[in-house]
Amino acid sequence: MTQDIVKQIIIKNLNLSASMSDLILTSPLLGAIPELDSMAVVSIITSLEESFGFTIYDDEISSENFQSLGSLVEFVEIKLNG
Repeated sequence: MTQDIVKQIIIKNLNLSASMSDLILTSPLLGAIPELDSMAVVSIITSLEESFGFTIYDDEISSENFQSLGSLVEFVEIKLNG
């Protein structure tokens, strides 16, 4: 369920086409999707905070969390369980 929500947040915030709905956990994000720039990262972070009800602090934001769909889902799950 978390994976599906994170995936939809990415697709919505980056205005990706339906073909991007094929994102899987190993799908690369940062550096692989041109739409994923610094402003998009901020937008995704805001959407994650609103959707899951947690706060992401500046020191928690790293490129490793945005390397793939799986790394972002893992980050969200850690925040949810943390």
